[in-house]
This record gives sequence, C-alpha cells and structure tokens, in this order.
Amino acid sequence: MLNESMMFMLWTETAVKSTVVLAIAWLITLLLRRQSAALRHLVWTAAFVAVLALPCFSLWLPAVRIPSVSSFAPAAALFKTTVALPLDTAATSLAPRSMSISPARPIGSRLRWRLWLLSLWAAGVTVALAQMLIAFRAMSRLRRRATPAADPELTRRLSRELGISHHLDILETPQGYMPMTWGILRPTIFLPRDAASWTQERRAMVLLHELAHVRRADVATHLAARLTLVLNWWNPLAWIAWREFLQERERATDDLVLHSGARASNYAGHLLEVARAMQSEPALAWGALAMARRSQLESRLAAILDPRVNRKSPGRASALAVAFLAVVIAAPFAALRAQDQPSEPAADIDATIRAAQAQKNYQMLVKAAEAFESQRQYDNAKKLLDAAFAITTGVSAAQGEVLVKLADLEEKRGHPKQAAPLYAQAAQLIGDRPEAAPALIQLGVMSTGQKNYQQAIDYFQKAQNLDPVQTGRAQMWMALVREREQNPTEAEALYRSALAVEDANSDNAATTMELYARLLKDQGREDESKSMSDRASEILMALGRQQPKSNALRIGGGVTAPKVLHKTEPEYSEEARVAKYQGTVVLAVEIAPNGSAQNIRIMKGLGLGLDGNAVTAVRQWEFQPATKDGGAVTVQATIEVNFRLL
Repeated sequence: MLNESMMFMLWTETAVKSTVVLAIAWLITLLLRRQSAALRHLVWTAAFVAVLALPCFSLWLPAVRIPSVSSFAPAAALFKTTVALPLDTAATSLAPRSMSISPARPIGSRLRWRLWLLSLWAAGVTVALAQMLIAFRAMSRLRRRATPAADPELTRRLSRELGISHHLDILETPQGYMPMTWGILRPTIFLPRDAASWTQERRAMVLLHELAHVRRADVATHLAARLTLVLNWWNPLAWIAWREFLQERERATDDLVLHSGARASNYAGHLLEVARAMQSEPALAWGALAMARRSQLESRLAAILDPRVNRKSPGRASALAVAFLAVVIAAPFAALRAQDQPSEPAADIDATIRAAQAQKNYQMLVKAAEAFESQRQYDNAKKLLDAAFAITTGVSAAQGEVLVKLADLEEKRGHPKQAAPLYAQAAQLIGDRPEAAPALIQLGVMSTGQKNYQQAIDYFQKAQNLDPVQTGRAQMWMALVREREQNPTEAEALYRSALAVEDANSDNAATTMELYARLLKDQGREDESKSMSDRASEILMALGRQQPKSNALRIGGGVTAPKVLHKTEPEYSEEARVAKYQGTVVLAVEIAPNGSAQNIRIMKGLGLGLDGNAVTAVRQWEFQPATKDGGAVTVQATIEVNFRLL
C-alpha cells in the first residue's frame, strides 16, 4: 500500500517524466512541421497516452537505477582517507544544570509540505474531473432531449464516402448551438435547429466535418488527452501540448473533408459563417468536440486555403509505428529511478510515528532513529526522536532516555553546544538512577573541554557512583583530567585503576592503554610506553580477527579493482577531540556489484567513538564496482581512516 511519502515520490517522478515526454513530442512535431496535421496529431495523441500510462508503468515495471555522476578516484584495493581537526577547535559552552528545553512539538502541528502539495494537486484534479463529469452529464441530458435531425439519406451517403459503416445518431439541438460530436460507443452528431435553413452544401460540409471526427476516433483521443491534462493541470507544458493537440486535430479533420472532394474556398466560407453565427457552450467544451473555436479559426482558414499543405492521412502502418514508439520510449523511461531514491523505511517515517503514537511505544521510534543515524540521515533521526520525546511526556525516566539520544545525535551532527543542555536536562530528569551515568560522563567530557576540571571530576565521580559498570570509563576520564592539571602521579593511578576494572581484552581497555602509553611517553618512560601501546594493538588486532571472514573475491587474476565515486568523510567525535586522541581505523569491507560497501568489519579500531564514525561514513561511500569477465562482482577491499589532530 502506498503511503504519503511513496505517493509523493511517485508523483514527482511522474511529473518530471511527463514533462520530458511532452517536450520530446513537441520537438518531434516541430521536425514534422512540413508533414500532415494528421501525423502531428498522432504524435500528440501518442504522447498524451504515454503520459497517462507512466504512473502504471512506474508501479508495474522493475526499477532501473541511474548511477550518480561523480569524479573517479584512482583504482586500488586499499583506500585511504584522513580526517584532520585543529586542536584549537572552539570548545563546548556548557549550559547551567537548571537549563531546560521546550518539549517537541506534536507531529500533527508541523508543516507537512509534501502532504500540502499533494493535497493541492488532488484539489486541482478534483475540480477538473468535476468539470468533465458536468460536461458529460450535460451532453447525456442533451442527447436524451434532442430529436432526430432530418435528411438521413445525406448522412448515409457521406458516411459511405468516409468509410463509416456503423450506425450514427444525428440529433437536433436548440438554435444557435455549435455543431458537435460526442460519444465513443454510440457516436452522436449534434446539429443546431438552424441547419434546417442551411443550404444543401453547408449541411453537407458540416456533416462531413463531424463525420470526419467519427472516422478518426477523435472523441476517444480527446478523452485520453483531457484526462492527461487533468492529471497535469499544474504543468504549463501540458496546456501548450493540449492547445497544439486541438489545433492539429481540427486541421487534420479539415484535411479529411478536403480530401473527400470539398472545395477549399467553399469549405472555408461555410466554416467561417458557422463560427460567426453559432456559439459553443463552455460547459460542454470539456466533453464534446465543437466544430469551430474562434481562437483557432484564423490559422485553420489559412491552412485550408494554402495549396502547399500536406493533407495526407497516415496509414495504419504509421499509426502502429507511432504507438510502438510511444511504448518503447515510455516503458523503459517509466522504470528509471534516481540512484538516491529513499528506501521504504525512510518513506515510512510518518506512518511509524503514527503507529508509535497509537501504541504509546516510544522505543519503536528510538530504534528507527538509530537506523537513520547509522546512515547519517540526521534530520530523519531527529524527527523520530522529537516524536518519541512527545510520547514520553510525564514519564521522567523515559524522557531522560530520549534526551540522551537527542544529545548524542546533536554531538554526531557536530553541535556540542546544543547537546550540553540536553545532557543536563536528561541527568536531571533521570535523577539518581544508573541510566543517568552516560549523560553525566558526557557532561564531564564537555567540562574537560572547557577546562572546568573540578566540575568534570564531580560529574565522573557521580557517574561511577550511580552505575558501577561505568567505573572504568569514568576513571579513564578522571585520569585525563589529572593529566591536564599536571598531576601525572594521580593520573597514572587512575589509569591503572580503570584497567583493573575493565575487561582486559576489550576495546575500552585498549583505548585506556593507548592513553596511558601516551602519558608514559610524555614522562620519558619509552620502554613502558611501547609495551603498553603494543599490548593495546594486540587487543585491537585480536578483536579484528574475531570478525567473520569474507568469501568475496580478491583483486587480481582477472578481477579489476573498484574505484571510489563518492567519499563521505568521517566526523571527529567530541570525546576524541577533548582527549586529544588520534590514530588509524582499518576497515575490511566488501564492495558489492551495486557499488556499495557492505559487511564492514573493524580490523583495527580506535576508541572514543572514532571507529563507529569511520564505519558510518564508509557505509555512505559509492564505488564503481569491480568486474570479472565484463560483469560486476563482489570483492574484498581495505579502507584506512586516519584521524589526525593538527
């Protein structure tokens, strides 16, 4: 079932494709300006039918992705990127603990511009369809009330001349009505009561014109073109195409009349007199084919009287060729999709929010936000977390949990100043519960960056008191604070204390060891520093070896290397910046045939969020895939992400 976002996506894609199809048709008719009006009308008809079929083709046909255009990078099995951050980056300004944020606005009060745009389009379609239905109803009522016109023998004779074998109704309308043709299954020609006083020649000319519409099946093509215009009422090119379609149709009909033996000067005179004396009802123009429109009369008369005009009607082969060309162009064109087309989860954000609100399940939104955050779709993640915050109104612990997520998101977006008050309010809402520890540690990190060391120590000590699981992390940060205070003895004691409580083979322990090794090196204890650093490297390499092995192909032996098309640079985490932490993350990835990096494994990581940031960024990279024997294949590759402080 299509939701709002998917409908909007389909509408925008169809709108663009429709415009291109109509533009192509316009170009073709310009190239055919020396050919017959009937052929140009056939081109416009095919274009309108193709545009009408585009939404159906887009839904039914499998998608064909269009690769994005980017500059190519040199081919290699090993890719590298460097993230550099100045050490004097502006520090975070902490807000007071009492600072609060405004609750998230309810989703219903937000401006949903896509829905408004779709609603505006639907309103225009509704008005246009209503006009068509009113016209059809008026024509149906007119047919029921009309009486048969006289002179059936003339009608039968002219029908035979044009090759029309089925029965036609010739009905009489009130005086002053414009001659019209209406009806697909039951074609009906309407002549005004004035026709009884016309000369035999004028009645024959008018009947020939209306019978020519029946012969050409113009009522059916008129309906298809009108429906296309209804759906594309907002598009100026659609209105231009509609005007050209009507003009070429009437010229083609005139040509058919002249081809049947009518003299051009006589026919032009009768057409001019009918247009002058008869009136076309505006309410009926949406459904019926009137004989003459005054806005087109001048060009029609000029074409009728011009002996150089090509008046040949295209044969059945030409019509089939144009129809086939329309399908050949429209079907593959409808299947095209943009490379960055949102995935279904992205298109379903509003539906997820409504479902979570109905169930009062904020965790559903938190999990969905984490998925978007991993794809660096931060605006979508924030929208979900704002909705989750609104659901938790009145539940302090749950509100605090969501605020921590919002604060983490702001940090990832590079907005530490916006994150600080969120962490502060989260800690205040959660209170003396273990869940407050992560927020307190983040506040301590920010205080460290502000050189407010005593406040930082207070935050870290409170965090480890509330949640013993956070003891190792808190003591590592207290050791960093003591380093900044030029107290290496206490810093070393805290590093050792942190290592004593951490899992000796964990990445957290490796990070603590690397920072401890840096302290030892600064003290001139090179051998101890190297030993500690080597131990950290061994842990990280061992963790990398625990990752599942890849079965993808290797470069070489007929397998070409992939190439980077688009590279997203990782972000330096606030924790790593404050800790002055740097290094290299080594990732093992598989480059899939669609050019994406999949099955990303950390072969050598960094702590303080840098390895996670590297994975998140590389997941957004786009590659020209590797090939073997001319076909795209999945290959192994290594990516080094260097984090450097300048």
